[in-house]
Amino acid sequence: MAVCARLCGVGPARGCRRRGAAREQRRGGGGDSEPDTDTDPEEAGGGGGASAEDDELTERIECARPAPHPAEVGPNGRAPMSLLELPPELLVQIFGSLPGTDLPSLARVCTTFRRILRTDTIWRRRCREEYGVCENLRKLEITGVSCRDVYAKRINPRVKSGRFMKILPDYEHMEYRDVYTCLLHRYRHILGLWQPDIGPYGGLLNVVVDGLFIIGWMYLPPHDPHVDDPMRFKPLFRIHLMERKSATVECMYGHKGPHNGHIQIVKKDEFSTKCNQTDHHRMSGGRQEEFRTWLREEWGRTLEDIFHEHMQELILMKFIYTSQYDNCLTYRRIYLPPSSPEDLIKPGLFKGTYGSHGLEIVMLSFHGRKAKGTKITGDPNIPAGQQTVEIDLAHPLQLPDIENLRDFSELSRIVLEVQEQVRREEQEEEQRREDEDRFQQAATPPAAQPQGGGGAEGEETASGAEQAAQDKAPASQPFVLPMGVISRNEDYPRTCRVCFYGTGLIAGHGFTSPERTPGVFVLFDDDRFGFIWLELKSFSLYSRIKVSFQNAEAPSREAFDEMLKNIQSLAT
Repeated sequence: MAVCARLCGVGPARGCRRRGAAREQRRGGGGDSEPDTDTDPEEAGGGGGASAEDDELTERIECARPAPHPAEVGPNGRAPMSLLELPPELLVQIFGSLPGTDLPSLARVCTTFRRILRTDTIWRRRCREEYGVCENLRKLEITGVSCRDVYAKRINPRVKSGRFMKILPDYEHMEYRDVYTCLLHRYRHILGLWQPDIGPYGGLLNVVVDGLFIIGWMYLPPHDPHVDDPMRFKPLFRIHLMERKSATVECMYGHKGPHNGHIQIVKKDEFSTKCNQTDHHRMSGGRQEEFRTWLREEWGRTLEDIFHEHMQELILMKFIYTSQYDNCLTYRRIYLPPSSPEDLIKPGLFKGTYGSHGLEIVMLSFHGRKAKGTKITGDPNIPAGQQTVEIDLAHPLQLPDIENLRDFSELSRIVLEVQEQVRREEQEEEQRREDEDRFQQAATPPAAQPQGGGGAEGEETASGAEQAAQDKAPASQPFVLPMGVISRNEDYPRTCRVCFYGTGLIAGHGFTSPERTPGVFVLFDDDRFGFIWLELKSFSLYSRIKVSFQNAEAPSREAFDEMLKNIQSLAT
């Protein structure tokens, strides 16, 4: 409080100014006159008593203070003693550098601060630096553009040639303070990456600040089987200010333009959306027209183009199921996996082929001697949230030459041998832990140290095996799929870097009888990898999603691991 009082010009600082004014009067200087730089010897030595000693002490303190910069000298010829004596434009710069959450407390200090904090430049800077808002609400006066003529972005789903069109806003008085407090700060908790709860299908939603809007973009894989094509995206909802103090939520689903919606933050890392006008989702041609439109958007083809009967059933099932969630959805936060220099490749999101289910989104993350692929979107067999593949980085595979690689039985023999080796090592590890547990119960506490040492040695062994595999293998080696292995995309790379033993999760419809089966993880380059499912005689090709998702980084490794555990438990 003493610091605030001094900055605001009250308390000790005000007393200092009173003493300084009295001293000037004793020297003969008027309050409004210029300061006298010449010191009278008699005046300097006269006066006596405590007052003279105080003045002498004050002079010593002021002389010890460094000389002020000419720009810092006020009209009275001295440096300002408090923030209130600074020029208003300088206070605007200072306050604009503070976090927006601290400005309300600053406004309660004094009336002057409250008045300065009404300057829109301060809030414009906070919107730009904290949320990336780059729209200009205040045109320069020399342009002759008034506030009511400022344009705003609006998504028009009926215009296929572009994402945005320009329209006049419905408000006349827009201030950045209102944008910050009523829009950005209020809905800051929903910014980031989310997974919608759509049964086994899941999804990927990125909520971002886009201009003067907060928009929820749903990202969709490209049409099967073009795994290297860029992601598709469409808006699900948007939030913006239609009135000065009120934010409006609009649902963007359907083909009739934006309409009334609602957003509720259920709890930490979870929120829900609701459409209040579901009639906007319906089409004049009924469910048949809706299905054909959805099929063109989802698969890029018509039902007549799909000859596989099982695939037709899966597509129809997905349409019926997802249509039930067009009016209300719940989203749970997900994070991008953290990376480290020891990772085989950069972790992240990939799109991969899954047979008749089409393309799905998978998150690749590294966990010591293991790498895991977790489904962000799923299907009725393996739902979203499940761990679709697991790679054992401690067991690299040496592929046979290109001629023998075409023989599926040869590849199967190599993989099954490694599978048996892994099974023996797991049994030995389990036996070792049981022996250590029995030994710890009968021994003193220091005997528990070998368990920690064994874990560290296991990590070093896994890292060493991975590095040795990369050193031993050539920079690239020929690769071809064995005869009889089915691939949705025949345009896979013909060279690879390294291969590892892994397991893939398979199950019946409805996630019945799930089991992990052996397979081969094939690393092609930094952005593509594949997995051979031995039991299914199938090949999945994965390609990196090259999208810069905003507000998606995990705050810590522990938070990411907890997120993985939560989405997997929900899927189960």
